[in-house]
Amino acid sequence: MFASQTAPNHAFILNLLKTLATISGLTMLSRITGLIRETLIARAFGASVYTDAFNVAFRIPNLLRRLSAEGAFSQAFVPILGEFKNRQGEAETRALVDSVATVMTWLLVIISALGVIGAPLIVTAVATGFKAHENQAYISAIFMTRVMFPYIGLVSLVALASGILNTWRQFAVPAFTPVLLNLSFIVAAVFVAPYLETPIYAQAYAVVVGGILQLAIQIPSLRRVGMLPRVSFNVRAAWHHPGVRRVLKQMLPATLSVSVAQISLIINTNIASRLPTGSVSWLNYADRLMEFPTALLGVALGTILLPSLSKASADNNREEYSSLLDWGLRLTVLLAVPSAVGLFVFGAPLTATLFHYGKFTGMDVEMTRQALTSYGVGLIGLIVIKILAPGFYARQDIRTPVKIALVVLVATQLSNYVFVPILGHAGLALSISFGATINAALLFFGLRRRGYYHPLPGWGLFLAQVMSAVLLLAGVLLWLAHNFDWVGLGAKPLVRIALLGASLVLCAVVYFGTLSLTGLKFSTFRKKAI
Repeated sequence: MFASQTAPNHAFILNLLKTLATISGLTMLSRITGLIRETLIARAFGASVYTDAFNVAFRIPNLLRRLSAEGAFSQAFVPILGEFKNRQGEAETRALVDSVATVMTWLLVIISALGVIGAPLIVTAVATGFKAHENQAYISAIFMTRVMFPYIGLVSLVALASGILNTWRQFAVPAFTPVLLNLSFIVAAVFVAPYLETPIYAQAYAVVVGGILQLAIQIPSLRRVGMLPRVSFNVRAAWHHPGVRRVLKQMLPATLSVSVAQISLIINTNIASRLPTGSVSWLNYADRLMEFPTALLGVALGTILLPSLSKASADNNREEYSSLLDWGLRLTVLLAVPSAVGLFVFGAPLTATLFHYGKFTGMDVEMTRQALTSYGVGLIGLIVIKILAPGFYARQDIRTPVKIALVVLVATQLSNYVFVPILGHAGLALSISFGATINAALLFFGLRRRGYYHPLPGWGLFLAQVMSAVLLLAGVLLWLAHNFDWVGLGAKPLVRIALLGASLVLCAVVYFGTLSLTGLKFSTFRKKAI
């Protein structure tokens, strides 16, 4: 049991808010460059057989990127590394870092080699629809899988470096690394693709270059904190380090519990490959838009909460632990609910403004909008998972999230049998949303039942204030969506961009202004969060 101690002080919460602002700002930069990347790809390639092939080939490396950056490895590694840092001393901590790096590096070399050799099997497993036709999509997907598979090793080492720096509360550099991958994509699309016989291959090369840059930029920071990993050829000794065994023991179930949505995406990609051409790409473009609020809020909050929760757990401070979760959930409700409404109601304007250029047609806008609307249903759940999962892993409670993950994975895929025949590719997105909502609900009730989380007073009034503001926001969004021809404005792209920007500013003023009129004081909100 936790010892009853004082909840986090106001200065501590303000420090977390400053850290959140820093990470969110860098994450926003990452998402903006990511949207520029997707806009350039949409303009150059549209939703074609080649973009479908690229998205299939990138699915496995991108899955591991998401797991590394958004949960599984960090959930397992950071609490154990923090324990060594606080209790074992510098020498033992460095031994843990070196041992984990050694095992990871050589294991990933083997995995990368097997992936390159087995690329046809991987493509067939992920997209059986391509194999059935033995078409250009299948051939291109195999080639790009072989090019990009080494990125799995690079991104895993990037996650290791980020976990070390986050434990030392160096959040800025890890948060900036995704920008480098996006810049690599942008440079490849603009300066390399036009000179290749198959232009989409430039994006595959960009993935590997981006991974190298992401790893390289963290090396100076690792040197500064004295924890630059040293990879050894003595794999046996590293393997037998007790910390390595603990990390692996935690990571396997952690991977399952936080990757339900990603595993479902792999399965859904397989199903989408058998739907009309463009389905994989429509889902991918919608997924990119959904990633914006998910990363900006969920990943950023989860990143800063995990070290703080781990410390509260190590100190047996029950009140601080619960208050940190409450603070994270309040911020999530405040920002995720209007974001979900925005994706659900305003999907067409967002898609048209960001992607409707060049080969990306009006039909592509509508198909992407359908998927985005379905993703919007589950956005709150997807973000809440990022807040609640650390609540278990900071306590090294593995079994509960694993059980929940298994239930959710089955429920998600069963829902495909209901939604896909009716909605097509949008049904696949709706299944992800359905599973994420169940996952978040079960995690919440699990935290409550085990006594890890006790809601602080004021939730009823807070929810009423948020819902009143959201209802007014939804009305404004509906009016904006239906009173302008967002696809027709493609002939005037600068006007459309300006209109979208003005619309978003207006919506922010309406939402936060309404909250103020209902009596919500943001300074009071911060105080309640402690």
